[in-house]
Amino acid sequence: MGRSFREGSIVSPALHSELGGQDQVLPRISPEDIPQSYRRHRPHHTRLEQSLVLRSLHGRVASGSVQPWCLSHTKRIFDILGASIILFLSTPILLITAIAIKLETPGPILFRQWRTGFAGERFMMYKFRTMRRNADLLKDSLRSLNHYGPSSPDFKIRKDPRVTAVGKVLRRLSLDELPNLFNVLQGQMSLVGPRPTSFDIDAYQVRHVVMLTVRPGLTGLWQISGRGDVDFERRVQLDSRYIENQSPLLDLRILLLTPIRVLRGRGAY
Repeated sequence: MGRSFREGSIVSPALHSELGGQDQVLPRISPEDIPQSYRRHRPHHTRLEQSLVLRSLHGRVASGSVQPWCLSHTKRIFDILGASIILFLSTPILLITAIAIKLETPGPILFRQWRTGFAGERFMMYKFRTMRRNADLLKDSLRSLNHYGPSSPDFKIRKDPRVTAVGKVLRRLSLDELPNLFNVLQGQMSLVGPRPTSFDIDAYQVRHVVMLTVRPGLTGLWQISGRGDVDFERRVQLDSRYIENQSPLLDLRILLLTPIRVLRGRGAY
């Protein structure tokens, strides 16, 4: 446990202590310090955001030496094999779900949404559609009902009126997230990691940036710890713990616990 801090994690104790600092105490870090495959900064980022993300990706990842488990080639192979097997075994469920969605309400079967992933890069995430077609247009009018509070960047409503009957079942069993497996195969996500947020890095506070130092996951500590009942600040704490203690055994434990916790239904809405 704690291996990632001592063996070259992209999240170091020094970085953790500096995350609470001000912009002027963070040195400029040239994008050339990071290999092309890990370079994800964007022009509209502030210098603070760029410095935090690039600094968190520095160290042994940049030098090409021992990589942390979450960014290792071994985990990538594990993700590809695992996602392929799950997709194959769940083919009947995918087909039945697609038919049910299409028969219930008009609209696309898949819901596509921009999410924030590794190093703040935005990517298109796929899920089964669980809401009416005009759900996004109603979001602002429902913000006062946000379970996490109207000022939270996270948005979740208990008994959301936009959710369809089929959508309630899919959410209860987390089946709406099965198309995330295609994002895993594309390399945008991992089987295990922090859940990607719908809001951009501009909405992140300094202490949240740690979530962006690994690829987002299909499941993670948040998923097995209460899902919707866990607010965003607690999610950050859980994700930080996962990153600090990342290992193949921890991933396996989370994957095995996920279906058990999903069937219990806690935080599923």
